[in-house]
Amino acid sequence: MTIKKIESVPCQRNFLIRKRWLQKERYREKYLGREEYFVGQGTREKGTAGSSLELQYDEAVKRLLANKRILAAIMKDCVEEYQDCTVEEIAEKYIEGAPQVGEAGVHLDETNRGCAAESGAGRAEGRIHGAATEDASRTEGTVRYDIRFFASVPGEEGRLSLIINVEAQNRFRPGYPLIKRAIYYGGRMLSAQYGPVFTRSEYGKLKKVYSIWLCTHPPAAYQNTITQYSLREKHIVGRVREERKNYDLLSIVMVCLGKADGENYGGLLKFLEVLLSDSRPAAEKRKILSEEFGMEMSGDLESGVQDMCNLSQGILERGIEEGMERGLRQGVEQGVEQGLQQGERNAKRRTARNLAEMGMAVEQIARAVQEPVRVVEEWLSGTAKEERF
Repeated sequence: MTIKKIESVPCQRNFLIRKRWLQKERYREKYLGREEYFVGQGTREKGTAGSSLELQYDEAVKRLLANKRILAAIMKDCVEEYQDCTVEEIAEKYIEGAPQVGEAGVHLDETNRGCAAESGAGRAEGRIHGAATEDASRTEGTVRYDIRFFASVPGEEGRLSLIINVEAQNRFRPGYPLIKRAIYYGGRMLSAQYGPVFTRSEYGKLKKVYSIWLCTHPPAAYQNTITQYSLREKHIVGRVREERKNYDLLSIVMVCLGKADGENYGGLLKFLEVLLSDSRPAAEKRKILSEEFGMEMSGDLESGVQDMCNLSQGILERGIEEGMERGLRQGVEQGVEQGLQQGERNAKRRTARNLAEMGMAVEQIARAVQEPVRVVEEWLSGTAKEERF
């Protein structure tokens, strides 16, 4: 009789495990709701309210940065060709219309899908219509640019043009060195000129390119810094000089924003921190940009600042809501798990007492309920303390 009961224990244990699993699923569905439960299991699809807000925010940032006055302020400090110009001169005289965008690669393998310069529409509202442009080829894939446009250089015969790319980057360490991505973007802008700018061996027509990266959340060591990476002449044997304009064709500028109380905070770094801040209210931004930087807050610039602030507030509220939901789910999950553990423990106690009344030895009971002999002895003697999970 005793042996028979021991042999039936594994089947009974498997049944209890299955029963516990079913109870757990029912509790989850009851307290979390079926939809919330599956969200917790990671089945939530893209395109939710949170992701939609973030996409809208990214687009709002691009539209704001594409304003000519904003671009001119960036160019003043990051593009050496405009150091002697005022922001107003750069915005009014030197930023050209919408950029021409060609296929990527030195030799194109597809027809250009460029965007011709829109001398009229591209200048409307003082905004460059170069947002979200792309270079693409079958062999090199697709690269999307936040903003990309042409600019003429003052004082140069024939008004030498530059191709300038501005990127707003939230993640400074996305799993690879960001500077390498910036160099890649610059290289794509050079190779994409084959076709729209020159053909065959007319490399003398290559235009200089700038890729300017605005990093909003860099590590502490990088904060409030502006660093340029470009091609330079280095003499290894002998001293022969090439004209700088023939090799100075690629320049990367990393603008790393930082806190207001940090070293070097001021000038362009303060301007961009205020402009792109996701915590400053719109009224405060308008006041600082107008009074300290002489930005005329009207038209698309004012509406752009307002849109970005509204969306950042929406993202903040959505983040708080999702955080509360996650906390509730975790609390319910933990409560369900603890309740099931307590219930299983109580069931084992009752089983141990029943088996003892039937004359089963303590050692055999311990094996049956899978608990140490000491614990079973405490259960049977009534000296076991109440357990909390």
